[in-house]
Amino acid sequence: MKFNKILLPVDLSESSPKIVPFVASMAEKFGSKIHILFVARVFQYFKGIYVPHPSIDQFENEIVEGARKSLKEFTGKHFKDPQSIVTAVVKGDAAEQIIKYIEDQGIDLLIMGTHGRKGLDKVIFGSVAEKLSKTTPVPIMLVNPYKVK
Repeated sequence: MKFNKILLPVDLSESSPKIVPFVASMAEKFGSKIHILFVARVFQYFKGIYVPHPSIDQFENEIVEGARKSLKEFTGKHFKDPQSIVTAVVKGDAAEQIIKYIEDQGIDLLIMGTHGRKGLDKVIFGSVAEKLSKTTPVPIMLVNPYKVK
């Protein structure tokens, strides 16, 4: 089996860098291109209450721009050749957008952490890794970032 394209979805939390050595090792072994994806949450559910629609759109766009800058810093800090990394920021539901990215980009392997953020954030938004482990169309490698030494 050959993995030409490996996807690392990140939430840019403190656990994201802990997955990088696994991605780098697999990419080196298979000569794979690395893709890193950040999915920004959308706030459409606030549009039903009185929050001006342009304010929500502006806030989402600022999140996307901030995420692009953060991804550039992340790749520069954690990868030997950051120019060879494909990065993308999309808006929407994390699990849905990761699946869409896999299909659109012809990804062969998904590597991600079993946990990203902790606490209330995880309870409210659910486990992306759990959803993807059941629905991804490609092999998935899950790494527990809190057990990595």
